[in-house]
Amino acid sequence: MEAALDAFLDALAHEQGYSHNTIVAYGNDLNQFVSFLRQKGIAQWRAIGPAHIRAYTRALVARQYAASTVARKVAALKSFFHYLHGRELVPTDAAVGIGSPPVKKRLPRSLTADQVDRLLSAPSADATPKTLRDRALLALLLATGMRVSEVITLAMNQVDLVSGTVMCPSQEGGLRALTLDQHARNTLADYLEAGRPRLLRDPDELVVFLNHRGHPLTRQGLWLIIKSHARAAGLSFPVTPHTLRHSFAAHQVAQGTDLRQVQSMLGHANISTTNIYAKVAAQIGQNPE
Repeated sequence: MEAALDAFLDALAHEQGYSHNTIVAYGNDLNQFVSFLRQKGIAQWRAIGPAHIRAYTRALVARQYAASTVARKVAALKSFFHYLHGRELVPTDAAVGIGSPPVKKRLPRSLTADQVDRLLSAPSADATPKTLRDRALLALLLATGMRVSEVITLAMNQVDLVSGTVMCPSQEGGLRALTLDQHARNTLADYLEAGRPRLLRDPDELVVFLNHRGHPLTRQGLWLIIKSHARAAGLSFPVTPHTLRHSFAAHQVAQGTDLRQVQSMLGHANISTTNIYAKVAAQIGQNPE
């Protein structure tokens, strides 16, 4: 069973271009299903029918998994069995017709204007390389709505402080021009002038944001930086890099920026993904801590 599962995950990576984190999530969900099957004495994919999948979903509900989690696991199974059937590894697609529990979509959380100010003020007042970097990171994220992957791969030649623009290396391919506000422009200039040179170890390194070893920041490293400063700012709820992206978008909409323009700034392929921020913008200022 593992061979087919490994082949499926490999196909997600090399044929579908899924991210590492998504592939890990698929693997975890499908391995949990495999454990369930083994408890039932089932060791072949060909032996599985719709009844087994329904029994699995009932077991998940009985263990009080959230509806959204059950729906995600069912979606992983549907993708996997579609793959198995397409490769003629099973005679029928056992997941066809399997339903998922209804999931109530929650609006993404956005920081209020006061919370944004507190977060931007959270790094200490000193001028260490780390502090200068963190101030620039927070300001850039909140001024542009860049994704984590875009920030940690941002190169020196993609930053133009004279014009106040950043050429963002979008995950969809190509670049999109993003305008910096004055605070982001100033903090980024401070970091590039007095912070980054003191972190730099390899003169050929082109990535803007570096860790204390002079290497490019990782996704986890950036997440920990935000988490630390959110705690220092007294924000009692989880604040992630995507929270800052949501906040940027919601505040843009609240300030009257056209949704199509926000779509372009965020690099969304479909306007429907951006439309949700009209609802989020209406709730700014209503977030309890």
